[in-house]
Amino acid sequence: MVRAKLVAGLLAAVGVLSNGFAPAAPVAVRRTEGVVHGFLGIRTMGGMLLAAGDLIQIARGDSVTSRVVFHFRDGSTHDETAVFSQRGNFRLLRYHLIQKGPTFPMPVEMSIDSGTNRATVRYANEDGESKFVDEHIELPSDLANGLVFTLLKNVRLGSEVHEVSMIAATPKPRLVKLEIGAEGDDPVSVGGTARRATHYVVKVKIGGVSGLLAPLLGKQPPDVHVWILGGEAPTFVKSEGPLYLGGPPWRIELATPVWPSSRPSEPY
Repeated sequence: MVRAKLVAGLLAAVGVLSNGFAPAAPVAVRRTEGVVHGFLGIRTMGGMLLAAGDLIQIARGDSVTSRVVFHFRDGSTHDETAVFSQRGNFRLLRYHLIQKGPTFPMPVEMSIDSGTNRATVRYANEDGESKFVDEHIELPSDLANGLVFTLLKNVRLGSEVHEVSMIAATPKPRLVKLEIGAEGDDPVSVGGTARRATHYVVKVKIGGVSGLLAPLLGKQPPDVHVWILGGEAPTFVKSEGPLYLGGPPWRIELATPVWPSSRPSEPY
């Protein structure tokens, strides 16, 4: 009752708000992307292996296609493809996401086309009924769906914060802001050699009345933590955060191919 009154009071006080977002700020290309095939794994924060995956990236001229596919032990699939331009600034051209199987409470398929300013979402509701939403959205030039790890290899951060946009994979496509800040360097060992990886924190900012009420209603998405190994050729090392809206935090890490003779206790 108290929460309901407080919500009503906030709505009455705020009235109709705009998104309140800063102008788009695309990330400049400092290091161009090329051909990549990496191996990834998803684990719970307690270390239990959930899924094995591949990052496959192909560059043709100024256009890059980056695809990440995770296959879960329970048969679920996370399949994410981003096509982007890297001429001057990184710019998302097309995006496609599929999440299906028992791991995901709400199976979803989302597509974004920057050329037509359209975002579509196909999902199943609580009753298992298939729903389809097709929205016309003025997509900003700093859209970061499928590009966060790439952008983190190119941002210049000190004490300042950089913001980019993202379309959230909710039943109704929603534009949100990602606030990126650097938390310093953390130690990591690679083959017994000490290194240091930059620790980034990505915060989701929801605009308008919904943004003001999200923390109050317990719907503010948690922060995502990402570690990037710097140097002449920066690379992703690890991330910690949810893979879907309302999901638990999971750890995504690089995986090492293991030959049968090694007999690992829990291979990727």
